[in-house]
Amino acid sequence: MKTVTETFGSMVFDDRVMKATLSAEVYSSLRKTIDEGAALDPGVANAVATAMKEWAVSKGATHFTHWFQPLTGITAEKHESFIAPSPDGGVIMEFSGKELIKGEPDASSFPSGGLRATFEARGYTAWDPTSYAFIKGKTLCIPTAFCSYGGHALDKKTPLLRSMEALNRQALRILRLFGNTTAKYVRSSVGPEQEYFLISKEMYDARPDLRFTGRTLFGAKPPKGQEMDDHYFGALKPKVAAFMEELNVELWKLGIMAKTEHNEVAPAQHELAPIYTTTNIATDHNQLTMEIMQKVASRNGLVCLLHEKPFAGVNGSGKHNNWSISTNEGQNLLSPGETPYENAQFLLFLCAVIKAVDDYQDLLRISVATAGNDHRLGANEAPPAVISMFLGDELNAVLEAIENDTPYKGAEKTQMKLGVDVLPKFNRDTTDRNRTSPFAFTGNKFEFRMLGSSNSIACANIMLNSAVAESLKVYADRLEGAQDFETVLHDMIKKTIKDHRRIIFNGNGYDDSWIKEATEVRGLLNYRTTADCMPHLLDRKNVDMLTSHKVFSLEELQSRCEIMLENYCKSVTIEANTMIDMVKTQIAPAIAAFAADTAKNAQAKKALDPSVACEYETGLVRKLSALTDCIAIKVDELQDVVMSLQDADDIISESEMIRDKVLPKMSELRVACDEAETRTSKDYWPFPTYEDILFSVR
Repeated sequence: MKTVTETFGSMVFDDRVMKATLSAEVYSSLRKTIDEGAALDPGVANAVATAMKEWAVSKGATHFTHWFQPLTGITAEKHESFIAPSPDGGVIMEFSGKELIKGEPDASSFPSGGLRATFEARGYTAWDPTSYAFIKGKTLCIPTAFCSYGGHALDKKTPLLRSMEALNRQALRILRLFGNTTAKYVRSSVGPEQEYFLISKEMYDARPDLRFTGRTLFGAKPPKGQEMDDHYFGALKPKVAAFMEELNVELWKLGIMAKTEHNEVAPAQHELAPIYTTTNIATDHNQLTMEIMQKVASRNGLVCLLHEKPFAGVNGSGKHNNWSISTNEGQNLLSPGETPYENAQFLLFLCAVIKAVDDYQDLLRISVATAGNDHRLGANEAPPAVISMFLGDELNAVLEAIENDTPYKGAEKTQMKLGVDVLPKFNRDTTDRNRTSPFAFTGNKFEFRMLGSSNSIACANIMLNSAVAESLKVYADRLEGAQDFETVLHDMIKKTIKDHRRIIFNGNGYDDSWIKEATEVRGLLNYRTTADCMPHLLDRKNVDMLTSHKVFSLEELQSRCEIMLENYCKSVTIEANTMIDMVKTQIAPAIAAFAADTAKNAQAKKALDPSVACEYETGLVRKLSALTDCIAIKVDELQDVVMSLQDADDIISESEMIRDKVLPKMSELRVACDEAETRTSKDYWPFPTYEDILFSVR
């Protein structure tokens, strides 16, 4: 049996393999492309393609694919075999540099948001050498970007790479001002914690709502849920432990640093956390993680649910995006330094993040907006839809001292060149983790907790990288022309703290009083639904910022707004139609059958003893009759509002109708059906209950 060190990365064409299979000259040139963004030499591409093919074939691969991330939210791949005809009637295995660098998948059926006409089917994939190729099954997967025939980005990787480059450019400008002349690049890094549910396949197959929408559209609260907090970090059940063991091996083969695993708060809910890595690679790895979770679950007779809110009344699933920025020399720019001057640099980068989060609250909310995630954020669940930042008491005190020009009373003080007393080194773990904060500082990184479980982390990191790049650009523009660097630096940090203090909140984000304070006193945004926030993607300030850093073109932004709203409308419409079908073909007949049989039982009792009142049966039948009438009315009302969506003038109007009419009617129908479930014999109820589903895995 292979050890973990032998298993890890065994199916990845990583740096170890490249060193072993490429000439020193080719390897050096490729590393320069990967590390510094240098142009790729065609000769190098051919050499890499040959080595990659030979390595893949030795591992049993027969095909290759350009693996990309279209705007569907999942990955895509078209497999091509390595075989080519040989003169003797056989085949040879071929793979050229041209095939490595560029592919031409049909783009006609991928979302484009109007970036191409229906008849313009051609699309291109371009090799991303910064993310290692890997083998999945018998296929060599080559991470690529995806664009239209006209050059517009049709994927999530291309804007992510652009945002990383924008952050790199502006961060290097700041580092040069602080005397760092050796750093070659700055990269953002991410460690995405992934929450998910595991349920039995038998239960899943018996629920049309889970199969069609990924969440339960009906379901009465079970007698026991998460109230006892006995599932969180509890002993793993044998089936879950077996799943996690197999999952780890599969992830390790692909070089994914799966590190932490445990039970989460809700019954049947779990979490996996990797060691953080470069944002681009972390994004690829998270997409793979979600895919492999579902495959491994299936092999174990389970289903992995990645919907943000698969069950009402228990915690939903999120994804915690632990984000930081570092130089190629290993310096974490969000980690306090050993000297006052290093701390000044740390404070400037910290202020850049504070300014970015406040200035672009809307973009961060937009980056995590989906119909599924609205159930968590709009309901003020882990965390609320209002963006705020948690810094902790000690760091907050440092900022207050700077803002007010007063000494910071710490355990050890050193006079800083900014004119205030601050610690020469900030102790990383002197603050608690605020689990209610959307954006919390955790020592040398920020934890952005608003992402939904099924979200690609690309979207959030595109906006975060871009917004911080904009803050750094503003700072660099002012500092590069400053005659008195230290005075301008001090004034700029002080002004940032004063101007953006409203975004800093160290209290309980779940408290209703905070939402009121945030919106009415501080003026923070509270976009509860996708329909509320998504149109603001095209606000002038957002368009100007994102286009100025060349992260998106105006056309690409318009397309994404269209696509995201369209996905929102389609998702909810599918849910509504599923509800209608389940009620008409399963729930209503089940209630009616139980009520009829209960009435027959009452008649039978009366026949035996006319003096029996049959109060239980009579009362139950009366209640069930009222519920069936209510359900009949509510399902017709829901069907009517769904039909009315076709009258919407545009996608924004349709999304508003979804928010204002469809979702409320869905909620009303669910309330009636869930009450009926509590009054209907389990023998009659047509599908597994929450009790069955949440406690079925042993």
